[in-house]
Amino acid sequence: MTGLLRNSGLSVLTITILSGCAVSDSNSNTQSIAQVNQALVSPVLVTPLKVNEPLTLKQIMADPDWMGLLAKGAYWSDDSQSVYFSRQAHASPIRDYYNQGVDQAAASQLKLNQFHLADQQYGVLDNSKTRKAYIYQGNLFIKELTSGKISQLTRQNTAVDGVRFLDDGDLAFWQGEQIFRIHRDSGMFEQIANIKLAPKPKGIQAPASYIAKQQHRLIQYVALQQDKAKKKQAHKEELNKADPSIASKTWYLGDKEVVSDLSLSPDGRYVFLSLIDKEYSWRSEHDIMPNYLGNEGYVDAVPARARVAEDNPPGERFVLLDLDTHTKKDITIEGLAGFDEDVLAKVKSENAKAKGELYKSEKALRKIQLMQDWGWSQSAVQWQSSGHGLAIMLEAIDNKDRWIASLDINKGSLKTEHRLHDNAWINYTFNQFGWVTGTDSLYYLSEETGYSHIYLKQQGKEAEPLTQGEFVVSSVTLGPKAKFIYYKANKDHPGIDNVYRVSIATGKDEQLTQWDGQLDYELSPDGNSLLLNASRRTEPAELFVKEIGGERKQLTHYTSEAFESYPWQAPEVVAVPSSHGAGDVYARVYLPQGYDKNRAEKYPAVIFNHGAGYLQNAHYGFSGYFREFMFHNLLSQQGYVVMDMDYRGSKGYGRDWRTAVYRNMGHPEVEDLKDGVSWMATNTNVDTAKVGTYGGSYGGFLTFMALFTEPELFQAGAALRPVTDWAHYNAPYTSNILNTPDVDAIAYERSSPIEYAQGLEKPLLIMSGVLDDNVFFQDSVRLVQRLIELEKPMFETAIYPVEPHGFKQPSSWLDEYRRIFKLFEQELK
Repeated sequence: MTGLLRNSGLSVLTITILSGCAVSDSNSNTQSIAQVNQALVSPVLVTPLKVNEPLTLKQIMADPDWMGLLAKGAYWSDDSQSVYFSRQAHASPIRDYYNQGVDQAAASQLKLNQFHLADQQYGVLDNSKTRKAYIYQGNLFIKELTSGKISQLTRQNTAVDGVRFLDDGDLAFWQGEQIFRIHRDSGMFEQIANIKLAPKPKGIQAPASYIAKQQHRLIQYVALQQDKAKKKQAHKEELNKADPSIASKTWYLGDKEVVSDLSLSPDGRYVFLSLIDKEYSWRSEHDIMPNYLGNEGYVDAVPARARVAEDNPPGERFVLLDLDTHTKKDITIEGLAGFDEDVLAKVKSENAKAKGELYKSEKALRKIQLMQDWGWSQSAVQWQSSGHGLAIMLEAIDNKDRWIASLDINKGSLKTEHRLHDNAWINYTFNQFGWVTGTDSLYYLSEETGYSHIYLKQQGKEAEPLTQGEFVVSSVTLGPKAKFIYYKANKDHPGIDNVYRVSIATGKDEQLTQWDGQLDYELSPDGNSLLLNASRRTEPAELFVKEIGGERKQLTHYTSEAFESYPWQAPEVVAVPSSHGAGDVYARVYLPQGYDKNRAEKYPAVIFNHGAGYLQNAHYGFSGYFREFMFHNLLSQQGYVVMDMDYRGSKGYGRDWRTAVYRNMGHPEVEDLKDGVSWMATNTNVDTAKVGTYGGSYGGFLTFMALFTEPELFQAGAALRPVTDWAHYNAPYTSNILNTPDVDAIAYERSSPIEYAQGLEKPLLIMSGVLDDNVFFQDSVRLVQRLIELEKPMFETAIYPVEPHGFKQPSSWLDEYRRIFKLFEQELK
């Protein structure tokens, strides 16, 4: 489903303000644990949160709708005069959709019968940019941009999968492996490709066995029927060749593969196909997750993804179909530089040596697939706006190479235009690329200098950088007239984003926004304005419109008055010097209420470990961890110093920071946590004997590694939905960083907390959702059994029977953080 309904939305706006018994600050008589817990279970009161009231866990872990229902998935209208977005209440399954003019004070909610008429975010334009085709609810629509007239072209139960305008103005679309063309002049509906994943029919076959030959020789009727069938087949073949009214021939590609991607050339002549082994599956029969609270009262076996230790993606095969000549070319990968290199030879040799074996490097074809960028909305297959120029972005299954290759249509061979090689792993973001309209030049992002930057490459020439420096470029947009490339970058500070544009002709760079937080942007279709989704440390994201060269105007005001008026502490973003040669480690720091750097009694402290590993949280925008942001404010009111670090492996700091954890997860990060504790002791009057840590997912993994490998560093830890053994996590993420267990067992044993469980000496709280299909509940079960067998009495567990990886129920959030708070109060004060 594409277009408007691909974006998030809203149900009716309701703001419920929650408050309860206050938790006292650290400068008054501290409440007992019993008193605090009583506050946590106090009844919900429909009264505003008062600005002079301390926070309660009941408040901050409640349904987040009280903070305001923010605009999501915003994008421009076709005429650049209004913006579409959606809003959705936390507990509602329904999204509501809105349109707001750039000069309007309020948005208008769309009715259900207006959705198909709304300007769609994902559509394609014809060469004259006067018509737009889009897919809504699986059906095809076309819009005349000058008049606004919309026509529905299909009304079927079989969804349309893709659409494009052809050079002559005709419209092509595909459903599954069937490709159709609507002729603009005549309106004729033509099937131009009928692709079947089946063996080609053998047709009428001559008798082969002795008995068959005897039958044809002795029985005249059988021989006559055979002769008639042969003549009918020959006549049909002649008719298909001679009769122009008959649909195109069928393509038979065998029954061993399925189509994973399909792309049609702008002139409608060529089809590029990516094929994958149909036997490959994202899971096997035993990959299940038990749901103990099934609808029928029984235990339901829920399908779950395969583990990296068992997943074995086969790679993809590429084929080019010529619809004019009905010929097929198998595309060879031999034109890719390094297509047969043994890039893991050093790793394999190290692992073989550990087993007392000798590894001999051998060249072999590597498994290749179309690039799978985790942040893309574009295709990895890019045709020039006209003609047959085709660029493809490919990646190796072993994660060490990314190629941009051009395809020789006549030979079916690839030519390497750019190879990005990384001995660690190729980033799964920063892979935007495409043709500069009307030229034979490619633009693309690459981390080859250590930071993501934009490059321009003309055919047959060396690539030239359009941006340079120790900052990260992302969100690249080619302007509508192909004069500028627009982008987002953190030039001023790793935690501050702004929008820029660079001239393709001159290389002149221009800053377009002046923001002091984080933002995302979308360029208007006419290229004159920017739509910004921007936030600051204590201000959730709102929508702004900025005319290029003009003033910034706030478009939405959806943050609730209750949240906006509360005196939230804006964490300071500090640079913690590394004592391990890593440079500066950026972190957010919250100071206790009434903080006194000279106080005789030193402060307790907590370090929060963000999830995902490759994620940025020590920035000047509003944190995606909004509950943790409020929890850290509560902790500071209770007398804690709180720090959350962008430890090594985090996003926003370039390639070397990202790959510092290659084959060694959990060790560089713990070194950074040690530096964080030292920094707090020196700069914020923290008692190093009263520091705890917590985090979820990767943050839970890191909590384990800290408590298991540096048992004196923290006095207590809480691990939420934690990874305990990387061999049980998914392949796409884990094999990037640790390769695969069969190849690199050393890296898995070095990086998995369960291998270090014997090091636990301090109180540990383990909390997991039973329905977690990302980090399986089994992860925690295995570690608990390991700790039991090691006779470790200092851990406790809490399970959440209905929760997935990201908890949904406010009651679960409250229970979870009540336990975390209790742990810190008991162990750190």
